[in-house]
Amino acid sequence: MASKSIKSILVAVFSLIMVLFSNVSKAQEIKHEEAKTETVPKQEKLDPAKIIMDHIKDAHEFHFFSIGSFHAVIPLPVILYSPTKGISVFSSAHFGEEGEEEYNGYKLTEVADSKVILATDGSAVYDFSLTRNVVQMLLALTLLVVLMTGIAKKYKNGVGVTSAPKGWQNAMEPVITFVRDDVAKPNLGDKYMKYLPYLLTVFFFILINNLFGLIPGSANVTGNTAFTLVLGVISLIVILFSTNGHFWLHIFWPPGVPFLVKLILIPVEVAGVLIIKPAALIIRLFANMVAGHIIILSFISLIFIFGAMSTVAGWGFSPISILFTVFIYFIEILVAFIQAFIFTNLTAVFIGQSFAGEHHDGHEDAVII
Repeated sequence: MASKSIKSILVAVFSLIMVLFSNVSKAQEIKHEEAKTETVPKQEKLDPAKIIMDHIKDAHEFHFFSIGSFHAVIPLPVILYSPTKGISVFSSAHFGEEGEEEYNGYKLTEVADSKVILATDGSAVYDFSLTRNVVQMLLALTLLVVLMTGIAKKYKNGVGVTSAPKGWQNAMEPVITFVRDDVAKPNLGDKYMKYLPYLLTVFFFILINNLFGLIPGSANVTGNTAFTLVLGVISLIVILFSTNGHFWLHIFWPPGVPFLVKLILIPVEVAGVLIIKPAALIIRLFANMVAGHIIILSFISLIFIFGAMSTVAGWGFSPISILFTVFIYFIEILVAFIQAFIFTNLTAVFIGQSFAGEHHDGHEDAVII
């Protein structure tokens, strides 16, 4: 009996030890699995929309490419003014590679799908930074001034007048002649020389910025609403200063129209002059230049989308994606010229409409007399 009771006690003790040991081992396995899940970083999902928008939006740096942890980036100067801190000038590299680091009391914060610099203490900040859109626009303006002044000096010295044009004159002279003969003269008549300098400036400024935007890593300046808005407002000012009494008479009192119809037509005509015409210039240029960049980036993103599903699919679709990308890229070069021409031509049309009817009115008075 004693031996049986001892055996029973030993079995009970052994069973208890096994149960406790198994629980401890299970707990260790669970902790080990949790530790593994914590140490192994989760692979971020590809977000093509975010990648495309980051390339289109303005930024405080020029980002060309990334290989692993290496990023080919040119940081740009940040110029801020705060009533509490005064003027602060530093490199955008201080915000870190992802733009999440705080520096000197300022931090890049995403507001309404765009990154803006805000003060960490909540004070007001006035941002005068040279973003990539601003820098690229200044480069395009510098190129335009240097190129055109150089060509003008050659003409003043007789090159291209008494002799054949040389260098950039050969490329620019046909374009200038085209804008003069096919844009300015048909729409502006005898007054074309008065507006030709503005039309040529607008055409070449938009064209250079369009072509700069096709360089990998550069900014899509003409695909920015702020840029096209300023161009549209300047054109609107030129249009308004070109108007005459005959133009405004037809706007505020359309002839040959019943009175009740005039009440409806007058607001439409005013909106057409002040809103619709400049909006047609602003939106057309912005939408066309953004659309081309989105299509190119979408074809490139498809490689990684298929690659995320299957490595074979990613490599298999790569040649197709590259071919379509190259095709759209060459189309974009053509679109760069077309959009510069359309903006310039519509501006000339709207200016011509603003003083149209001057000679027509005189002709009607002669007939009546």
